[in-house]
Amino acid sequence: MRWLFLLLLVLNVFYYIWHQQEAPLRAKDVTPLSLYRGSQQDIHLLSETADALVRRDLGKSSEAQKNCVYLGGFIRPELTRQLELRLAALGVVGRPAASSSPNLPEGGGFWIQVSQESAGKVNESLLQNLSKEFNELKHKIMPCEGVAPAG
Repeated sequence: MRWLFLLLLVLNVFYYIWHQQEAPLRAKDVTPLSLYRGSQQDIHLLSETADALVRRDLGKSSEAQKNCVYLGGFIRPELTRQLELRLAALGVVGRPAASSSPNLPEGGGFWIQVSQESAGKVNESLLQNLSKEFNELKHKIMPCEGVAPAG
């Protein structure tokens, strides 16, 4: 047993010496980021880009650039009615979106279009609370083009 211990000890010493004799690694040359930028000077979020496009196109057709909030995606229409009642209790005005509307989000189902006056009330915390009550709840923000105004 002593011989085995001594053998392992000698092998460890040999490995340590061999490992120390290797050349140390040199730092890799790094090209400055400013050389890679080219035409892109800043990073833009997609939401910032979309907002910039909306502001740029605002003069062209401000009515067509309005966004609508859609809540739903339910398979059963009863859930859509329950969601509409829950939204009304929270002071959010919504109406069922026509199933033949071309502006409905993909995936089909039953959706509620939140009026533009109430769209500001639909925030992340409200969506989280509603998603706890309605498991299948989805939300989409889409242009209101071609959708008749509510009321």
